[in-house]
Amino acid sequence: MSLRIRRVALNNFRKFRDPFVIEGLTDGLNVIIEPNETGKSTLLEAMRAAFFIRHNTANRLARSYAPYGEAVAPQIEVGFEARGEDWHVTKRFLKSASVEVRGPNGRAQGEDAEAQLQALLGARRDTSQAGDAAAHGALGLLWVGQAQALEVTAPGEIVRDTVRGTLEAEVGTIMGGAAYQRVRPRIDTQFAEYWTNTGRPTGRQTAARDTRDAAQLAATEATTRLVALEQNFSNLEAARARLKVLDRDIADTTDAEQRKSLVAQLDIARSAAQLLETRRAEQGRLADRAKGLKDLEARLDAARKAVADTGAALRKARANRSGLAEELTCAREQARAARERLATARASRREAQEALASASARVAARRRWLEVADARRRHAELLTLEAECDSARRLGKTLLTPDVLKALEAKERTVDKARAAVDAGATRIEFVGDVSGLTVNGAEVEPGSRTLSRETRIRLGAAELIVRPPVGAQSAEKALANATEDLATVLSEHGVASVAAARARNEAARDAIANLRTLEARITGITPASVLLGIEAGAAALKLFIGGLDERAEGEGSDEAVEDVEALTVALRGVDTEHAKAEGVDEAASERLRLLEAKNAPLLVLETGAERDVSNAEAQLVAIEGDPAVANLTDALQEARQLEAAALIGLQDAERAATAHDVTVISGKIGVLDKRFEVTRTQRNDLEKVIAGLEARIEAEGGKGLADRAAAAQEKAEAAAAILARVTQEAETLKLLRDTLEGARAEASRTFVGPVARRARRHIERLLPGCDLSFGDDLGLNSISRSGLSEGCGDLSRGTQEQLAVLTRLAFADMLLEQGAPVSLILDDPLVYSDDTRLDLMTEVLTEAATRMQVILLTCRDRAFRHLGNRIALTSEQ
Repeated sequence: MSLRIRRVALNNFRKFRDPFVIEGLTDGLNVIIEPNETGKSTLLEAMRAAFFIRHNTANRLARSYAPYGEAVAPQIEVGFEARGEDWHVTKRFLKSASVEVRGPNGRAQGEDAEAQLQALLGARRDTSQAGDAAAHGALGLLWVGQAQALEVTAPGEIVRDTVRGTLEAEVGTIMGGAAYQRVRPRIDTQFAEYWTNTGRPTGRQTAARDTRDAAQLAATEATTRLVALEQNFSNLEAARARLKVLDRDIADTTDAEQRKSLVAQLDIARSAAQLLETRRAEQGRLADRAKGLKDLEARLDAARKAVADTGAALRKARANRSGLAEELTCAREQARAARERLATARASRREAQEALASASARVAARRRWLEVADARRRHAELLTLEAECDSARRLGKTLLTPDVLKALEAKERTVDKARAAVDAGATRIEFVGDVSGLTVNGAEVEPGSRTLSRETRIRLGAAELIVRPPVGAQSAEKALANATEDLATVLSEHGVASVAAARARNEAARDAIANLRTLEARITGITPASVLLGIEAGAAALKLFIGGLDERAEGEGSDEAVEDVEALTVALRGVDTEHAKAEGVDEAASERLRLLEAKNAPLLVLETGAERDVSNAEAQLVAIEGDPAVANLTDALQEARQLEAAALIGLQDAERAATAHDVTVISGKIGVLDKRFEVTRTQRNDLEKVIAGLEARIEAEGGKGLADRAAAAQEKAEAAAAILARVTQEAETLKLLRDTLEGARAEASRTFVGPVARRARRHIERLLPGCDLSFGDDLGLNSISRSGLSEGCGDLSRGTQEQLAVLTRLAFADMLLEQGAPVSLILDDPLVYSDDTRLDLMTEVLTEAATRMQVILLTCRDRAFRHLGNRIALTSEQ
């Protein structure tokens, strides 16, 4: 009886949280090919649960059916065909557990349904915690989960009982006799003198073989000594010839002349390498200087833009409070005027830049200072730079972290908001005229205005005026006092008087840190090595040299054309200032116009914040513009870029010179020549030793009669080989006799398992031609025999074990079909260790089996199985 699955529906079962259905399964071969982690193994586990796991169980296996982390009820529906009739089972686990079986005789539920399923499928009640396949009957053997087919296993008790009728019908009696029991121990005793239990030679065979091996070893040694003597004569002649060649090579002077030339080139290469290091230090110093100037320019632009932006924001806030319509017209006119002014400023700046560039091009290179005067100038600059480095390090240690600065700004904003709240909620009164006799809270009054934030009593003669400001004014005043106290505490902790002072100190510390590396690079740059004066690179060497100098005259620099360039630089600075102002006015006018058109209503707090931002931005801009480098920033940056480009060209020239005269390559060539000469001398000494040794061995071995000794040893070896052949023949005779008796015994055993073996052999013969199968009493495949050698199933490769497991299951399936048991073959991820040839053979076997029973393959290997059977896709139920 073939069992055919027609439809499977799942809901809340492990990974299938949503309703899921698979249908369209045919009678023959069905293939489900899906990627990993799509639920193929879960589908097989669901069918096992529907047929064999009781609905009201709550063990660990049943709890694992629920999706991870969800408290829901897993539900399974399976439609199938058995005994030619349609059946349907619906099972629900955990919450409101239930089972219903519908068949040709109607419906059954609860325990009746479970009993009806067991009777229909030939199973028994499964009481295990993880699922007992032996209790599932035929389907427990034929529904093979992932990796379960990687070893050959025996069928369960239910399957053995089912096929027992077939075996008893085909087998008559089991043969045997007492003569076998008397003869077999004597044969085993004699067999043990020649063989081990595993069929390996031992005892007399091993002794005879050891004697033969020793004789052959002696013969081989004698022959080897004779051959070695003859070889020594040949080696002696070859060594003498090689010695003549080496003597000729040593007398050749070509390598000595080449080495002399390379030594001269090495001095040139070292000078080029020293120049390269000097150029690299100079280029690095100028690159760092240009980078520092670029950073300063970027910060200056950002600060100016911040001043312009905050000023525009403040003007916008104030303008919005006085009237939008009039300011909008004014803003448009200002924007037009600002654009015209900016265009004029850009034209003026371009003309000034062109004039300065033209004048700079006419300035000739400065006269080079005399070497000693330059050293003194660099020494004076070095002392200044070292003092600046010390000062920069001390200033850099005062840098506040961004978190501290943000905290200070936050507290300052809190104070501003609290003050604005006090001003908005307090009552202001003003005393004018003669205030004599007038008191406020018992104190005499002086003319002027006063802000009242709490209840105040004003007495004038016998009358008293009580002023009660809004209740919120007192709390606002208290909040202002608390905020002011918090800000003062934090400022005191960090040793600053105000937030503006903290920003200024932080800006100075950041500049000092950024400037420190530039100063160090400048020190390296002004202390290069001087070959002429014998000064090594570094500040210490320069100080040592200057300390040992007497007062001498220094060269003088040339200042020609400097005044013209300086005048143009001053003019360009003025034009840049005008251009920056024009840009600021244009940006402010544009921003103001946009904000006015958006009709963004102003607030008092917004205006206060804008004033504070303007103050902060202006303070930051003043701090940056206070840097002396800002005064001639453009000129300094242009000069730094020109010097950096010139230094880069010099570095490239030095690199080309150093590459053309590589110290390492030249030294390597000299080393090769020296090594070649040394190796030649060593080889000559070795050859002299070899020649002396060969002459000594020839003299020692020549009179020992090695040829006669070799002949005698060969005769002994031949005699020992003849003895080994006789012992081996005796051992093979005993082995044949023992194997014959074992074959007779195995034949009697095979009589009982013969029907199983014949059905399995029909398939296995195609996989392993010429092999014999050995089944145990439990009908499990124990071993196979090939070419007279028996191999246990556990010793076979994983691929062969998997293939045998599938084929033996097919054999039992055929026998179960004959008994009318429900048969359906499901393989999850099968044949994973099969090569291409065996994979094709196994798919042919499965295709043939699908003509007798329903076969379902669950796999992720599209290329291997896509050409087979009915292709089924996993889809979600809508």
